[in-house]
Amino acid sequence: MKYYFCILLFCIVGVILVVLDWWWTDVNQIKGEISEAQSDMKLLSPEKYKSLFIYNGIWLAPKNQCECAKVDHVHVYEMEDYIDKKDLASVKERRQKEFEHYQKRYPSMTQDIVIAKPNMPLSYPIQGVEVMPLHTIMIPGLGLHGVTEEKYQVILRASLGTLNTLADVSDDVVRGRGKKELLILTSDVELLNFILEHVTYTSVVYQLSAVDMMSFESRDHVAQFPVIIRQPSLPKLFDPGADRKISSLVTITTKTFLRYHKLQLLIKSIRQYYPDIKIIVADDSEVPEKIIEENVEHYIMPFGKGWFAGRNLAISQVTTKYYLWVDDDYLFTENTKIEKLLDVLERTNLDMVGGSVNGNTYSFQLLYEQGDDSGCLHLRYGSFHKLEGFPNCVVTSGVVNFYLAHTDKSRHVGYDPLLQRVAHSEFFMDGLGILLVGSCSDVSIGHQAHNPASEPNLTKVEDQYKRFRTNTQAQVQFKLTLHYFKNQLKCYSTR
Repeated sequence: MKYYFCILLFCIVGVILVVLDWWWTDVNQIKGEISEAQSDMKLLSPEKYKSLFIYNGIWLAPKNQCECAKVDHVHVYEMEDYIDKKDLASVKERRQKEFEHYQKRYPSMTQDIVIAKPNMPLSYPIQGVEVMPLHTIMIPGLGLHGVTEEKYQVILRASLGTLNTLADVSDDVVRGRGKKELLILTSDVELLNFILEHVTYTSVVYQLSAVDMMSFESRDHVAQFPVIIRQPSLPKLFDPGADRKISSLVTITTKTFLRYHKLQLLIKSIRQYYPDIKIIVADDSEVPEKIIEENVEHYIMPFGKGWFAGRNLAISQVTTKYYLWVDDDYLFTENTKIEKLLDVLERTNLDMVGGSVNGNTYSFQLLYEQGDDSGCLHLRYGSFHKLEGFPNCVVTSGVVNFYLAHTDKSRHVGYDPLLQRVAHSEFFMDGLGILLVGSCSDVSIGHQAHNPASEPNLTKVEDQYKRFRTNTQAQVQFKLTLHYFKNQLKCYSTR
């Protein structure tokens, strides 16, 4: 008997040892897998991942403070260096106050990040729900799935609107109709989803653009989704006429100052190729001369009012869908094909498209970094990428002073009349995030020669013009202080 007992005990111990061995092997294997997994959970080295955040040599990843790096061939303007030190604190305070007011007028519609929780039984819309101010809509996609409960309880909460349902049920089932919190209590999941399918949202505050982050709760589950409140704007359409002639679609605009001999050559060259097109001239000469030309509108401004003020005046009088901007010393040639630029704007979503002046497209990128209290702007020559369908065109941020543009969009951005002398890229800075710009190298315009004037009177005019045209150090300082305050820029770099 003892013999059999010993054998049995020996067998039991053997089985236990085998099981323990298997268990220990599994434990070690699991530990190894965990250790291996943990060793795999690491980030790439900065040398490997930093290229993901660099564009055109500029680090554009989100950060608290931006900077304009001083590297070879890059000129950096630190805006505060151009403000009188005794005024800096006061200017900063005023700028911050104005920025806070700006944020109230133009609140970000993407400032809140919403993370969807895993394995939710709730269905809800994640985008695309939009309501006009003081209007009512049904919220699509609400539902509860895959959950069995004795009593279902669902709560919907809004902050800028009120909630209701089109379902005809008792107040015991739906509570809070017409209020910001709607409570649904029922033991019937089909009824619950029927009620949810017919929940309505009513905007109660007149807002042009706002986001109501809705809350959707069911016991242990909470979801958030946005309802966009937006007042649509009315379309602004320009009638090109039944024949859609170029003269019905495009007006040529220019600004002149003193140099009527240059302007007359420009008009003559335009008439060679476009005899019927309207030309608008803004003029801030001290002693204006009459321009007696058919289909030319001549607007007189106060003396020396300035470059951008003249542009504003000119495009304010445009009645066509597009305007073509040219300088008063350009010359139309056989390659100045407005039709080609028009085709680009008619077939794409671009707001404006430039050509080349004597082969120079002067297209440039504007790259913007946002910091907590100010931003950094970087100008780099070149473009972002090709424009699909147009092999000679690219997408960029700014172009040369020869471009065709949608009239209404340029009026929306506007040319800052504070900039009286040399100004160009400043318009595209103000249009950043508003204007979609292209550039086409196969459409060009000529530039009148810079030869010294042969007549004494013209020599005097050219000398006077140069004195006004030259960008003085005081003008440069004024521009940078303007960017510091108006565009809330910390620094500006160019290459």
